[in-house]
Amino acid sequence: QVQLVESGGGLVQAGGSLRLSCAPSGRTFLSYAMGWFRQAPGKEREFVAVISRSGHNTLYADSVKGRFTISRDNAKNTISLQMNSLVPEDTAVYYCAAGASSSQRVLVQPFDYTYWGQGTQVTVSS
Repeated sequence: QVQLVESGGGLVQAGGSLRLSCAPSGRTFLSYAMGWFRQAPGKEREFVAVISRSGHNTLYADSVKGRFTISRDNAKNTISLQMNSLVPEDTAVYYCAAGASSSQRVLVQPFDYTYWGQGTQVTVSS
């Protein structure tokens, strides 16, 4: 069992930055690829970024590539999403997720993930 708790959301002006964190619990943290998804009102949940178990492989949605950076510290059991150059279209609830995977594989579909956090709100004002 893995429990995920997100933090770091808030209100920021366009062009600003936020850093989201996810604190997984459980000894099996190292068995999971870790991803971030987001869901805006009236829209489906969409993939944002993923990092492999090893931390060596990452993948980003085209809409955030070059602006967002995902990282993991396996020693500290934390996942982070650094978000720069935010735009109003980034406004959404952001979710951390964990999916069982091989060491280098990245997962992009919601159904690949077993565990989800409660989400943290990110609001970008224009």
